Amino acid sequence: MRTWTFHSAGGLVFGREAVRQLPDVARRLKAKRAFVVTDKVLEAAGVAARVRGELAADGLTVESFHVDKPEPAVETVRAAAEAAKSFGPDAVLGLGGGSNMDTAKLVALVLAHGGDPTDYTGDCRVPGPVFPLICVPTTAGTGSEVSAAAVFTDTTKQIKVSCLSQHLRPAAAVVDPLLTLTCPPKVTADSGIDALTHAIEAFTAVDNDRFPLPPGEQTVYQGKNPLADLTAREAIALVGKYLRRAVKDGTDLEARDGMALAATLGGLAFSNAGVALVHAMEYPVGGAVHVSHGAGNGLLLPFVMDFNRPARVAGLAEVARLLGEDTAGMTDDAAAVRAIEAVSLLRYDIGVPTRLRDVGVKEEMLPAFAAKAFAIKRLMRVNPRHPQSEGEILAIYQAAF
Repeated sequence: MRTWTFHSAGGLVFGREAVRQLPDVARRLKAKRAFVVTDKVLEAAGVAARVRGELAADGLTVESFHVDKPEPAVETVRAAAEAAKSFGPDAVLGLGGGSNMDTAKLVALVLAHGGDPTDYTGDCRVPGPVFPLICVPTTAGTGSEVSAAAVFTDTTKQIKVSCLSQHLRPAAAVVDPLLTLTCPPKVTADSGIDALTHAIEAFTAVDNDRFPLPPGEQTVYQGKNPLADLTAREAIALVGKYLRRAVKDGTDLEARDGMALAATLGGLAFSNAGVALVHAMEYPVGGAVHVSHGAGNGLLLPFVMDFNRPARVAGLAEVARLLGEDTAGMTDDAAAVRAIEAVSLLRYDIGVPTRLRDVGVKEEMLPAFAAKAFAIKRLMRVNPRHPQSEGEILAIYQAAF
């Protein structure tokens, strides 16, 4: 086994009413002025006011910026950074789903190093620590509160792009499952299947000692390792146990606890091992038709699992067992097929779209999608079965169409 590393947020506070510890977290960061990146949905639900109130009660001056829509465009990130510069914070807080937390990460990056968000896309291009950053998730999916990634849409190129750097991991993550109670069923479903995608892609990633990193390149991803496997296994099991329940009854506190933990553990798994072909294929789809990141991932997940099956039979067999499938007496190959069927059924049960045509994709778009996905080498190399051509990726898109 090659040497591997494991990274997380600087600190993690997890549990019901964890948000009450925000003043302590801010105090440790010596914060007096906090710039909160949130959205109008969370304002209407009273969640943003609750978080601001916790900080203000401890004497912090707080300013809010509202992300206008999910999957933020680079223009939104630029506007947030300009608003933050005008306010002059000493800490940035991302409150919401992955879009809000990723925008906060990019604001913290631009405040620290200047320039434009597009200057830092790709792997390990952030030159040093970012502004003190706290992330507070209100959905259970992206794991952005502990991850090293920030995703936004490059509207010029019509594709989602990512900044990857250990410097983008928040100084603190505060995960309060009670903040997810306002999450509607569709968002619960989309974010939950996103957490499952993260965990399965991490668990079935290329082995760490075979990770094909070209000489001279740096990356935050490194393939499978024991600690990433540990967090991925638990995340998969939690999603299998709790996602249907959380979608069916948003007031099911046990299910909300379980999914919040699944999302954070999935974030720890993927942000160390890596995400792979599902994400590479979702980026051009989401950039073109603006399906939510979670729904796009969930739609593509079983088709990519099937493509990867020859390289990960035993791993996918274990995924089936972790999802609660009875595989007694089955061969590993049969159990791997059962894992794909179980994910497909879960996707159907919670209402995630099952075909690309259902989210506005036209068949003539697929070749361009395949070309864009194939070009994302930083994700291709994480995949356990390396696509040899755009044609192989196009075939997966066609199967999903």
